[in-house]
Amino acid sequence: MLVRAGLPGLRRLWGRGGGRRAGSGTGAAAAAAWCFPAGRALLSVRGAEAAIFLQGLLTNDVTRLAGAGPGPGEGAAAPLPRALYAHALNVQGRCLYDLILYRLHESPEEEPHILLECDSSVLDAIQKHLKLYKIRRKVNIVPCLDLSLWAVFPGEQAGDIAGSLSQCADQALVLTPDPRTEVMGWRLVTKKGANLTEVIPGSRIGSIQDYHRHRYKQGIPEGVKDLPPGVALPLESNLAFMNGVSFTKGCYVGQELTARTHHMGVIRKRLVPVQFSVPLPQESIPEGAEILTESGKSAGKFRAGGDELGIALLRLANINEPLCLKVAGDKVKLTASIPEWWPKTASK
Repeated sequence: MLVRAGLPGLRRLWGRGGGRRAGSGTGAAAAAAWCFPAGRALLSVRGAEAAIFLQGLLTNDVTRLAGAGPGPGEGAAAPLPRALYAHALNVQGRCLYDLILYRLHESPEEEPHILLECDSSVLDAIQKHLKLYKIRRKVNIVPCLDLSLWAVFPGEQAGDIAGSLSQCADQALVLTPDPRTEVMGWRLVTKKGANLTEVIPGSRIGSIQDYHRHRYKQGIPEGVKDLPPGVALPLESNLAFMNGVSFTKGCYVGQELTARTHHMGVIRKRLVPVQFSVPLPQESIPEGAEILTESGKSAGKFRAGGDELGIALLRLANINEPLCLKVAGDKVKLTASIPEWWPKTASK
């Protein structure tokens, strides 16, 4: 079975918003696409009540994946989306897990079958979290250890990717735009061990390090290092900017704080991309290290990164100021920036 969303516009996505072209200097222009291992796990949630079950646990409107009818204020039912981004929150309204959901069923008449993409290090914890709320729901929750996940960024010679995927339907399950933002390209789910040069002829495989570099350059948080469970707040983590929350759906775990913050309209801190003046050794910065202004006042906290790039939770009022971070007793300068993919009024 091959599930894919419409492919027009696939080629233009990579490189928008200041991203570095993968494999630049190594024939990137000749590649149909660059495929990066995302290092994430997949979990199958299947059953008659799968969408309703997830609806009460996640920030986004999961019933859209099941075709449960138009949402509040909508007219005719919109086409079923192939993927959604969402967070699972704790009862205090703080992030537990960041997820991308993929719809495998083709029509509202079929039994709902949804794949959850998550940080591989918390796969067991997410299963326990879901089963805690499952009770007697008609839902099966199973890890998909036979599947692999890829981030796909088309090259200038993309060609007929749709046609080639149709010929490899036994290896590729899903190809769909990343629901967070178009600067993150597309998501591809394949059988483990699938030959990507057969799935996408002319494609090349990049490194997971380059994938994370692109994420950090764009300020896209992913996984428990960027979004510490029980610490990160969804709106400070740009959940709304990444299409990951519905403010019109019914109740879900942790909704109260998120809804109140949204309706107050005041968010003073956000996750933003940062760049250091010099590359930093791996694991040299403790999690949550304080970022300071020139005058020594706290501007926020460093979350994660690699080499000279990273992501940090900063006060919006301090983003344009000279900033620094203490590393092994020395002050390392850094600069923060507003990603181009943010809404134009986001930093005001």
